Amino acid sequence: MGMGYHRYGPARFPGRLPDELFSSSVTQLLNIQVKLHIMKKYILITILLLSTIKLTFAQDTVKQQHFNLHFQQTIITQYKPTFSAAYSGANSLLTGSETQSSITTTLFGGAKLWKGAEVYFNPELSGGAGLSRTLGVAGFPNGETFRVGSASPAIYIARLYLKQRFEWGTEKDTLSDDVNQLAGIKSKRYFSIAVGKYGMADFFDGNEFSHDPRAQFMNWALMDNAAWDYPANTRGYVIGATAEFGQPNWTLRFAFTMSTTEANGAIWDAKLGKANTQTLEYEKRYSINGQKGTVRILGFRNNGKMGNYQQALNLNPVAPNVDTTQAYGRHKYGFGVSADQYLSKDFGLFAKASWNDGHTETWYFTEIDHSITFGGVLKGTSWKRIDDELGLAFIGNGLSKPHRDYLAAGGYGFLIGDGKLNYAPEMIAELYYKMNTYQHKLWLSPDCQFIINPAYNKDRGPVNVLGMRAHVEF
Repeated sequence: MGMGYHRYGPARFPGRLPDELFSSSVTQLLNIQVKLHIMKKYILITILLLSTIKLTFAQDTVKQQHFNLHFQQTIITQYKPTFSAAYSGANSLLTGSETQSSITTTLFGGAKLWKGAEVYFNPELSGGAGLSRTLGVAGFPNGETFRVGSASPAIYIARLYLKQRFEWGTEKDTLSDDVNQLAGIKSKRYFSIAVGKYGMADFFDGNEFSHDPRAQFMNWALMDNAAWDYPANTRGYVIGATAEFGQPNWTLRFAFTMSTTEANGAIWDAKLGKANTQTLEYEKRYSINGQKGTVRILGFRNNGKMGNYQQALNLNPVAPNVDTTQAYGRHKYGFGVSADQYLSKDFGLFAKASWNDGHTETWYFTEIDHSITFGGVLKGTSWKRIDDELGLAFIGNGLSKPHRDYLAAGGYGFLIGDGKLNYAPEMIAELYYKMNTYQHKLWLSPDCQFIINPAYNKDRGPVNVLGMRAHVEF
């Protein structure tokens, strides 16, 4: 996942006028700067302390790193000009011009405990907002925004988990020092289990070219299989256990996690027998003419106190509310296929296809019931910028019939709802250019996205979104 994602929280609060949005955006950034100033001395003290500890283990060889520390900060600013719409609803993308910014700051710490055991701890600060309160587009253009009610900066524990690994066999891999990864020589044959709080994208759906909004494409539908309603709280993290069985050319993963008490919620449901998720993924690695490629097949089933779109329509055909139909015993299931393939050392392609049943309400991620995405990434070797890259991707998202009928009747999800619906697939194109600005520590990425039929509505748009991302890592 390039680590650290996604995603989100409830954005159910009154709309604002365009001039208020500009003022709000400035206020958000000022609040962020104030909070960062207050935290500055504590962050510096923490970094100095952990750096001192890291120096203690400076004698570590590649055979086993005992401790590591990494840092990232990502700021994304996006602008959309005015666009036309026949009508708007409570969850619509606002038609006026708009600028919004988001920020995340993460400290990644890892330590070896005993043979095969490692612990990872990631405190994180995030703030700012997405366009239109992160509403109105299923494939939302900023993968670093959260659907939370307040744009004020907040500090929280993103990850805290223990990973135990058991190895056998003589074939070895050399792992480099990286985010949530200790350097060392590891067997290619292993069984591991991670228990605690983490992001599902830390382990699953790790497409080579389309996975991390901090370094690759920014659109939500390109971070993972878009129709995978992957388990997470409002900020994109989950409590659970993930097991991996690894072989030289393939890996099998399974996760069992908790669920939240409400759609897009923050509180974990204590009724674990009734509210839980299961995710299974098979990953096959191969090479064609010496160029590596990977195919991943994923299946999931989410269980909990969920609502049903058709039942909501049956109860109230003119003003359906899916929340009124919530009951334990409901589930959402689906699958996804993700592939990436290098064609040369500087150019690669990817494609993803995903589907879910679309009867039970979306509970965690975004309102997409089926999706196809594809694209490519070209490194800048040919124009003598070997660390730069250019990416282009295309997205096609769709809804199940019960889901689209629910929205057409005036129903609302937690992300989309225009009060009515003239249905058409949501189509998006994204183009970005990532520049290595300073010694692989500062990256700048201009980005543009073109959205046709936002929130699946032919009566709204199209929409242009222009953005700039600044990413610092060390």
